[in-house]
Amino acid sequence: MPRALHPLGDRVIVKPLDRQEVTKGGIVLPDTAKERPQEGEVVAVGPGTLTNEGKRVPLDLKTGDHIIYAKYSGTEFKEDGVEYLIIRESDILAKIAAK
Repeated sequence: MPRALHPLGDRVIVKPLDRQEVTKGGIVLPDTAKERPQEGEVVAVGPGTLTNEGKRVPLDLKTGDHIIYAKYSGTEFKEDGVEYLIIRESDILAKIAAK
């Protein structure tokens, strides 16, 4: 995990999963030709949102969950050469069940 970052509210820190893309002909596509990944692993989870009554609603995610998120969501940052995203819970589309 990068430094000691603690996401606030309903935010989640995600490490995008890299996929090596290969065409049907066996050609490996370079990073510049790939689409932005939409799958990642949750690295840290915020405490949740506050309701109007002041109650905290925790997130449905935990560290280590694999998720699918909206294509252009989140704020990117890099730490020690590793890319991370800070995403709101509303931008997370699905949690991938373990096989």
